[in-house]
Amino acid sequence: MIQSDALKLDGLSHGFFTRRGGFSTGIFSSLNCGLGSGDDRDVVLQNRALVAQTLGVDPGKLLSAYQVHSPDAMVVTGPWPTQDRPRVDALVTKTPGVALGVVTADWGALLFADARARVIGAAHAGWKGALTGVTTRTLETMESEGAKRENIVAVIGPMISQAAYEVGPEFPSRFIDADPSNQRFFAASPRPGHFMFDLPGYIEARLRSEGVGSVVNLSLCTFSDEERFFSYRRTTHRNEKDYGRLISAVSLSED
Repeated sequence: MIQSDALKLDGLSHGFFTRRGGFSTGIFSSLNCGLGSGDDRDVVLQNRALVAQTLGVDPGKLLSAYQVHSPDAMVVTGPWPTQDRPRVDALVTKTPGVALGVVTADWGALLFADARARVIGAAHAGWKGALTGVTTRTLETMESEGAKRENIVAVIGPMISQAAYEVGPEFPSRFIDADPSNQRFFAASPRPGHFMFDLPGYIEARLRSEGVGSVVNLSLCTFSDEERFFSYRRTTHRNEKDYGRLISAVSLSED
């Protein structure tokens, strides 16, 4: 796994897990943690148990939602059956021994912590969730649990970089209509009429504008680093039938 020094805090465990070190084979090799993938479910659960063990929590307490590209966030107080995952894109807790995870394969995995208030969060941010305010909702939900925005650390994990994220001619207006200054996140593509979109840059700027105390962007590209990361876009370029999912997670210790 990859860690950020910003989240190496007392009473906190976290990791942006790579595709290495699991039990899956073939296109899912090897630490595929996606319950929604076509991989063998029992193998995925074994992979997730490895992640839970690394974080120091029970396998049943490594929780991830059924992500729907929404801005919605919820407070977590305990586990749920994997078949009953809530349809949200951000999770927040102050309950020790629970790990909050987000599953990605190009989109943003964001981990949050207010170590003073002992409140943590995890958010999935694709372009739609980022634009409609998943970071805003995550921060508000953390504040409802006692966090203070100026004390929150937010880390942007591995995700698709601007160099690999080409969008069509109709795409930029979604962001520029919301805020003309968002033009700065688009660069010309070699293909006429297309653009290269800096989604991690947009997320970082948005978090800073929302008053987060510390924002760290790991600047790791899932598309270009096949050895370490799964990538939905790389899979579609190759016309492969499916793809593995990475997991990123954070937990509070029970000590």
